[in-house]
This record gives sequence, C-alpha cells and structure tokens, in this order.
Amino acid sequence: MPQLICRGISAALCLVLVVGSLLIRNRTVDAEEFPSLKEPIQKLMEEYQAVGLAIAVVKEGAPLHAESFGLRNLETKEPLQPDDLFRIASISKSFSATSVLQLVEAGKLRLSDDVSGLAGFPIRNPSHPDVLITLEMLLSHTSSLNDSQGYFTLDVIDPSKEAYSPKAFSSKKPGSEHRYCNLNFNLIGAIIERVSGERFDRYVANRILQPLGLYGGYHVDSLDAKRFVTLYEYDAKTKAFNAAPNAYHPRREEIERYVFGYSTPIFSPTGGMKISAKDLARYMTMHMRMGELDGVRILSAEHAKRMQTPVLESSRYGLAITTSDKLIPGKILKGHTGSAYGLYSMMFFSPDEKFGLVLITNGCDPKQSEGHTEFLKLAARLAYQKWIEPPSTVPLIKIEKP
Repeated sequence: MPQLICRGISAALCLVLVVGSLLIRNRTVDAEEFPSLKEPIQKLMEEYQAVGLAIAVVKEGAPLHAESFGLRNLETKEPLQPDDLFRIASISKSFSATSVLQLVEAGKLRLSDDVSGLAGFPIRNPSHPDVLITLEMLLSHTSSLNDSQGYFTLDVIDPSKEAYSPKAFSSKKPGSEHRYCNLNFNLIGAIIERVSGERFDRYVANRILQPLGLYGGYHVDSLDAKRFVTLYEYDAKTKAFNAAPNAYHPRREEIERYVFGYSTPIFSPTGGMKISAKDLARYMTMHMRMGELDGVRILSAEHAKRMQTPVLESSRYGLAITTSDKLIPGKILKGHTGSAYGLYSMMFFSPDEKFGLVLITNGCDPKQSEGHTEFLKLAARLAYQKWIEPPSTVPLIKIEKP
C-alpha cells in the first residue's frame, strides 16, 4: 500500500517507490525472470503429442506472465511466440455477448427482446409457435435452435429461404433446456450489426479490442498473416497431424457480396476471433474485474456479473461464460473453452480470488477429461501450481517421464 511505502521517507522518494510498484504490478513478467515450466510442460507435450502451447496467467487481478512452448508450424519448425495469433474458437462467443450487453446498456436492446423483431424475419420453433425466442435464450443456448442443418448461414432458420428447415429447431420449448448451438451466436452477430449500424467485426474492434489495447479481430485481412499460428487436426488412427488452412480463410469473395445484417456468419461470431494468448488474458482480466481494465470500462459490473451467472439451474452456462469446478481442484472458475480445426483453448478465471489462466494449443491428442481437454487441464494445473499458488502448495499433478 502507498501509505506503508511512504512512511518515514521524503515525498520525492515516495513517488518513485509508488510509481515503481505500480509498474511492477501491471507488467507481464518476461520468461527469463520467471520460474520455468519448460521441463514439465515438455514432458506433458510429449505425452499428448502437442505441437505448441501458449499459456498466459493473471494473478491479483493483473496479467502476470505469458510463455509459449513448442512450434507454431511443423513444416518450418518456427517456435511459438507469446504474441502469435490463434483462431480461438468458441471463446469468441464471449466477445459477441459482451457486445450485446454493451448495446443493452446503451438502451438499444433488452435481453427479453423477441429475436424475430431483431433479425428482420420471423424466428419461431415450429413445435412451439406461440413461444417467443429471446435474446437471452440465444446468449445462453436455451433458444431450442440446433446445428443439425449447419450454422454458416442464417438461411436455415429464415422461412423465406429455400434452405429453411424445421429441423434446425429441437422439440423442446424455448427457454426450457440448455443445448449448445453455434447458430445462436452467428445470429447474434447479425443482430449486433442491425442494431449498432456497424459491421460486426468493426463493432468488436472499435468497442472492445481498441479500448483495451488488444491486437486481434474477426476479419482475417485486417491482421498480420505472418503472426497466424498454423492449426493441426489430429488423426487418432495414424497419430499424424494435418494442417487446417481454412482456419484463416479470408472469405474475400463473400465479403464483396456482403448483405449487412445477414451475411455476418462469414466472420463467425461464434468462433472466429483471432488473438494471442497474452492479449486474451488481458481481455479475461476485464471480465474478472467486472467489466473494467486499466481505467477503461467495457461493461457495467452488473452486466459483467450477469454474463457469469447461470441462466438455468440445470446448466452452469451464463451468457457465453460457463462455470467449472473441474479445472483446478477446489476452485470454482468462470470462463469458456474452444475447439476447432485441431485447436483447443481455454480461458478461466476466479472473480473472487482474482486469478486466471489462458491456454491454447494448435494441435494435440484431444483426450477429454471431466469436460476439459486433458492436455490443457493438466498444463493449467502445472501453471497454477508454479505461478499462482504459493510454493508450499501440495502438487496438483505429477508428470512422470515417458
């Protein structure tokens, strides 16, 4: 505390000490100055055949450390760097939800709004035609929509289109059941456009990324392609990795024919954010601190809390943020996971204890354990044990030599 630092010394020296302490608190520590996880992480990567792994940790409400292991590209053997960009998959949904709640705060939306009026075409479950499907239902995956007919176009739920299919709706009453569905968030992206008057990717860049000083985005051609991490899909039969170049498809032809407020799935609001683990940790810190980071408020504390609060008692899912007690033993964490094109990602934090972890791999043996990718879960426990908990903590896991 500044009062303790300043006791018994001159005002000038006090100022130097206080400013210095703040700089130390708010900077990300370089790998060379930090306890290394290189050996245990390498052993873990060998066990799960991981290509690369990026880790970023937050402690006491501030970004603390970011480090990368392995390769960003198997062919070129380039090492993965902390500032390299990943397509983070479904963690992207929280950026879309944050955008919606900003518009709620601006008085342009209500979570109880009927999405039919927002989308510009009627959206009703054929089995429950009199039940409204609300914006909150989309954000919490309780809308009764499903991905069985695909989710890269809104045509499957637009009755005026040939591709429309009642099968895109489940038989459950809207609002009664949590059913994870990517189509929910691609529809949300279109609604953001229609309400804000900005193209989806630009809205997120202007209202979230730029205010927080983050480099990333949904529009591939707006980013430095040299920083993209190659993603690799794992073939369990051959135990080989195959590159997935479509992860960064620029969609230039589709963008040229863009229909504002309808073509939004091109940018994949459901999974298309490209960002580094380091910057994702800063974004996570904003949510951990209930909507604010470094004096910049992105959301009110009320709406940040609402995102983190489960909508149904039967589900742990809020508004694009879920709750997990399986990642770090004894800890209840908020966040999201992602998986696409061979990438696996996780972003989880404790709003009470003010710590958090971001982990992203561009390819691994994707065994699952307690709702998490086992490789990332074990790596998260190593990082927590080494960089967040005091040294006296009993080890959470023990990595044996292969």
